[in-house]
Amino acid sequence: MWALLVLIGAAAVSAHLQDLAFDRQKVFRVTLQNDKQVEIINSLSNNMQVDFWQPDSVTLVRPKMQVDFRVEADKSFEVEDVLKENGVEYRVLIDNLQAALDAQFDSKARTTGHSYEKYNSWETIAAWTADIAAQNPDLVSRSVIGETYEGRSIYLLKVGKSGPNKKAIFIDCGFHAREWISPAFCQWFVKEAVETYGKDTVLTTLLNSLDFYVLPVVNIDGYVYTWTNNRMWRKTRSKNAHSLCIGTDLNRNFNAGWCTTGASDNPCDSTYCGSAPESEKETKALADFIREHLSTIKAYLTVHSYSQLLLFPYSYTYNLPSNYEELKSIAHVATKQLTSLYNTKYTYGPAATTIYPAAGGSDDWAYDQGIKYSFTFELRDTGRYGFVLPESQIKPTCEETLLAVKYIANYVLEHLY
Repeated sequence: MWALLVLIGAAAVSAHLQDLAFDRQKVFRVTLQNDKQVEIINSLSNNMQVDFWQPDSVTLVRPKMQVDFRVEADKSFEVEDVLKENGVEYRVLIDNLQAALDAQFDSKARTTGHSYEKYNSWETIAAWTADIAAQNPDLVSRSVIGETYEGRSIYLLKVGKSGPNKKAIFIDCGFHAREWISPAFCQWFVKEAVETYGKDTVLTTLLNSLDFYVLPVVNIDGYVYTWTNNRMWRKTRSKNAHSLCIGTDLNRNFNAGWCTTGASDNPCDSTYCGSAPESEKETKALADFIREHLSTIKAYLTVHSYSQLLLFPYSYTYNLPSNYEELKSIAHVATKQLTSLYNTKYTYGPAATTIYPAAGGSDDWAYDQGIKYSFTFELRDTGRYGFVLPESQIKPTCEETLLAVKYIANYVLEHLY
């Protein structure tokens, strides 16, 4: 009994620690003018814990770049002093991260169960994958494509009317644990498919003619960890040999220019590329599935946040893909469709030049497998809330993103290869 009380006490303490973990932490945005100012950010990150939000590693910081980063509460005055002393243009995006975290949960949907307008825990999402398939057997089926490092089943939903020789589009969400708006979109997409089939002509045609493989959360262990321990966690939760540091960045773990640029070979870094391509069970499960279905998968869409971008290959090289003009025109119209709903402005282009070079990404890998329509979405916002986008923005974010996804899917259907 005493042991149980100690356990309960420990659980309460850990929940409470999570409650106050980010109190008075700040997120800064700096606009760097030159190499000297880049050096200042470098030295800050050498001397204290700096969590880079945008770009996602200090190694990617360049002159003329806008950089968003988070620092511990007791370091924020020191950071401001350093920035002021060196004439670095800055503003505080989030003054108290804990307050922003608490404010995320502003949804009017007060259900204890699953809701499309709330951030759902993994347990809730997992149950939802079973329910949505059971309730819509003619449109949705669920399979397990592997398991995570911590032994959780990786669920995949196949959405579409059954028919012979159907081509498919693969959509995944939740590569990076803290990007909560991403899994929300995958759930929303499935909801729209089952609720508007037979009503929305475009979606009905798409579901009759194509299958959609939807992977609601890729990095399940990391996602769980953001709910239980550290809301700002990004990587997987796998142990690394000869290091106490945990996790690999799944979107640096694919065999596409692996670990050559914009990725780190240090297990303690947030962009750690892993010990080898596909070293992570999650990467391997996703890659194996796509390899097994290469003859049918004609488009690959991966959903991240934040920045309001629609990106296409390449990330690991400045070389342009062979169908660059086509991808550019698809992205142009897709972002136009997206913007038409709430005037949310998106930028589009090849990833290396549009944001920064980064090797080992799933989009480049899928493209190099021969999937010629490969896109990465970076959803809302542009930094006002960053990774802690309020629940009240889930619906508009998903609605506008769906317009772009429908456009891309319809284009693919009309240009099957």
